[in-house]
Amino acid sequence: MRLTTVPTAMLLLTLLATGAAAQDAASVVAAASKAMGVDTLNAITYSGTASNGAFGQSKAIGEPMGPVNVTTISRYTRTLTFGPAAEPAALVSRATGPTQPPTIPGVPAQAAGVFNQNITGAQAGSTWAQALNVWTTPWGFLKAAAGREAKVQRQGGLQVVSFSPANLTSPSGQTYTVTGYVNDQNLVTKVETRVDNAVVGDLLVEFDYSNYRSMNGVQVPGRIVQRQAGMQTFDATIDAATPNPANLVELLTPPPPAAGAPAAPAAALPAAAASAPPVEKLGEGVFKIGGNYASLAVDMGDHILVVESGQSDGRGMAVMAAARQAIPGKTIRFVVNSHAHFDHASGLGAAVAEGATILTHRNNEQVLERLLAGPRTLIGDSLSKVPSRRKDVVQAVGDRDIRKGSNGKIVELHHAPNEHSDGMLVVYLPAEKLVWTADVSIVNSTPVQLATVKAVAATLDRLKLDYTVWLPAHPPNPDRPLTKDDVVKAVGAAAP
Repeated sequence: MRLTTVPTAMLLLTLLATGAAAQDAASVVAAASKAMGVDTLNAITYSGTASNGAFGQSKAIGEPMGPVNVTTISRYTRTLTFGPAAEPAALVSRATGPTQPPTIPGVPAQAAGVFNQNITGAQAGSTWAQALNVWTTPWGFLKAAAGREAKVQRQGGLQVVSFSPANLTSPSGQTYTVTGYVNDQNLVTKVETRVDNAVVGDLLVEFDYSNYRSMNGVQVPGRIVQRQAGMQTFDATIDAATPNPANLVELLTPPPPAAGAPAAPAAALPAAAASAPPVEKLGEGVFKIGGNYASLAVDMGDHILVVESGQSDGRGMAVMAAARQAIPGKTIRFVVNSHAHFDHASGLGAAVAEGATILTHRNNEQVLERLLAGPRTLIGDSLSKVPSRRKDVVQAVGDRDIRKGSNGKIVELHHAPNEHSDGMLVVYLPAEKLVWTADVSIVNSTPVQLATVKAVAATLDRLKLDYTVWLPAHPPNPDRPLTKDDVVKAVGAAAP
């Protein structure tokens, strides 16, 4: 066997270069920490006004900050501590403030509320999606980078510092990475990271920091903008900050629940392995795959068409397996996505891994195609295990799309726009006189839900769809058959 040796001088140069890079990163972090007043900073509270969007749940899926999805926080206040929590249940981050929900056409004005984002020491120590809210702040970034083996490189006029957070790994076993950008004034202007997400895979989360000014000896950004998957999701203007507040314990203690309010839920138990969903035959070649996020499997002669893949990769795989078992010997060629909200799109990775093409309304196509095409090194889901992924896995349908199987089976897809989603599809099976819908709640509905019911029912009436069975993705509790009469009653309740 031939051995290749590395010259001692070359090895020494490599080690010196690595050490120099680490030293350079430490110097950059130290200079920024000094300039920003971080050296003596153990905690901070800051406040201002903010706007919070609806990432993954917006009317237009590519516009989380669309007008019907932005909640205004009139006095946004956030408190952070950078030290260890006194106990696992103690908070290390608390954000709060009075909120005003958006105005939604056709819906009575919604009551003001309170924004609450509480992160415990246990959560910050075990879940990067929570911990990043501390360590992607400009001060938290510098604190964490100082304690890690950070790396630095020059990009234009910025020093780009990156490190991996301690003791946190993704579901796939990969480490996370945090990257911060430091300008020539030694101010952190941007911090970014990626976190595992069921739809996106490696979800890019970015925070831009600008308009810095000194507040009580600490440099504080006057504007904070968050983007997720390249889309703006949060915007805050900060006008006050207090470093090392004397009342830190008070600031990190949420108020007790109001009299009569339910107690906070107990910590969740580890998720049990998903059991096979129940399957019910609704007609010739038509099967309901039960549970919440109920699906349909339809025999199209030479292939299977599935309606809705569910709220998780596990549910998506279970739906695919149930469809193949109900209709054996045939492949799943198409999976209909009712709309692009993430709770209805989190099973799409399993559908793509199955080899299916996603059918969704054209308003969703470009965003879903982009989100599903990204890297999936962190998530460890079924799609991440596909060695060679197809391109163009999403196919747009228009306002009316008729699918006719080789066996004559007809499945109609109809666009039913509403304030909940501008890319909503309802599925109509004329032979079974059945309409399948998602997020159109006709039992015990809220005013916002009733507005969606009214809009979708109007679409069905305009299309003159002859149906007697109403099958919702979210069944009533207890589950029972629903009919057109139930829809008529719900529309009556939605009347002004």
